[in-house]
Parts: sequence; C-alpha cells; structure tokens
Amino acid sequence: MNIKQLYEDYGVAYYESGKNVSPGWINIKCCWCDDQSNHLGFSPSGLFVCWRCGFHPTFQTLSRILNVSETTIGEIAKRYGGKVLVERAQRDLSTNTHELPSGIGPLEKQHKAYLTSRKFDPDQLEKEWGLLGTGPISRLDGTSYKHRIVAPISWDGRQVSFQARDITNHHQLRYISCPKSRELVHHKHILYGQQENWGDVGICVEGITDVWRLGPSAFATFGIEFTANQVFHMASAFEWVVILFDEEVQAQAQAEKLAASLRFRAVRVKIHKIVGDPGDLDQEEANHLVKELTKRWK
Repeated sequence: MNIKQLYEDYGVAYYESGKNVSPGWINIKCCWCDDQSNHLGFSPSGLFVCWRCGFHPTFQTLSRILNVSETTIGEIAKRYGGKVLVERAQRDLSTNTHELPSGIGPLEKQHKAYLTSRKFDPDQLEKEWGLLGTGPISRLDGTSYKHRIVAPISWDGRQVSFQARDITNHHQLRYISCPKSRELVHHKHILYGQQENWGDVGICVEGITDVWRLGPSAFATFGIEFTANQVFHMASAFEWVVILFDEEVQAQAQAEKLAASLRFRAVRVKIHKIVGDPGDLDQEEANHLVKELTKRWK
C-alpha cells in the first residue's frame, strides 16, 4: 500500500527517518496513546505498530488517522493499492474462539518417556507449564495433532494459543501451531514465557523447549524470525537481553538483526554463543549458564 501518498493526500505529517523511525518504516504521531513524538510506524509488511503502546488493527488505526468511519476504509485503502492490507485488516477484526485439539489430556507414559529422553523432568514441566498430551486420535479444524505434547501459550494472564510437539520423531513437522482462526493473539505477535516471573534481564531463545530448559528468565520468539511486535514487547519488558540462538549461520545472522533492532530501542544486548541447542543442555549446565549470563549484567 502506498501509505506515503495516502498521508500526503490527507495532510498527515509523516517521517521516513530520524528519531523512532526504523529503516523502511513510515512513522507518524500515534493516534492511540499520548504520543508526543512519531512512535506509530507503518511497517514494510503493512502493519501498524507503536513503539510505546504496541500493535494496532489496520482498519481502526486508519479510521483514527484519517478521521473517517471504518466502513469507508476498505475503499480508501483500495485506491492506494491496499488489497493485501484490506484482507489483513479484515482478519484483525475477526473474533476468534480459542480451542484445544480433541483427544487431549494429562501427560501419559509415552509423553513423559519422550521428555525424559530429552533430559527433562516431566512432572515439573507439567506443573510449571501446563503441558498436555494427545493420543492416536486428535484433531482440530481438519489438522491432526496425534501423538504430541501440547504447550499452551498465555499472554497477559489468559491462554491465547498453543504449540504442539511431535513425540514420535517420525512426523515431518516437529512443531504444529494452533490454527490462526483459533488464536486469540497471533503467537508471532507475542513471546513465550512466564511474564509474571520476568526480571530486568531476559534470555531470548528460539523455541519453547529452550525456555523449559533455561527457566523463568528465558522467553522464545517461536523460531529465529522475529516480528516488530515481539521487539516491542522485549523492549517494554527488559532492560537487558541476552540472545541465545543456535550456532547455525542463519540463526546467528538473525541474532545480529534482532540485537540491532533492540539497541535502536535503547535495550542493552549481548549475543551469547554455545555449541548445539540450548534445549539439549543438561539441566545442571543450563542452570549454571543462566546464572552466569544474568550475573554479568548486575
């Protein structure tokens, strides 16, 4: 969408560089909070994010910016090449009903055996993370979730999504996420972890099993790709972030990009490298690593 032309035609002052503006973003004064600067950005992927108050749905945001009703925004967006934007905004307005797969229940012998093989304490994880398990028959909206450990994803005190890990190691997709139509908040717009236990220092990892291993100081981005929303939440929650991605070249390249994005938001950042996957560490090794990583910042 040609947001620059739209802003010019409607007399909206915008910024392409300078304070609070990331490369490729178009920023204005936020219409959602008491912004005294230009914190509301329109990303290259077509999302509105304020670096003070977070992600905002497209239709409602354009309605506020242009001071027109939401019913007219679709036609306005189309005039500026906003076909994809319109489709995304319609999804933003949807009211999803969150639901877990069928055939789900407490962890059974096979689930605990898998966790034990990964050097986890199944009873502790079940208690601390609310893990559940599925058997040979489990479906949700046409997708099979059989033979998986299901990890609920919570945000701001409510369950909003889930991720399911295959325990057979035979499935092509080791992880399957909650269908988007069942998510109350898209999992890539938030972080996986225990918000209530976070402190000044956060350890950023890729996946949920890494968080289980490292404990309450850790949080995950659900893969090495990260979103502007996730960067915002990191900058809001932590003064210091240690990035602990896998050792592969692509993962380390993403770690560098994330570090740059966080430093732009005045977050102190360190990239720490280890051999292998954090989730595969012995628990004693993981505990020592967390102690060392967090101690260095004090």
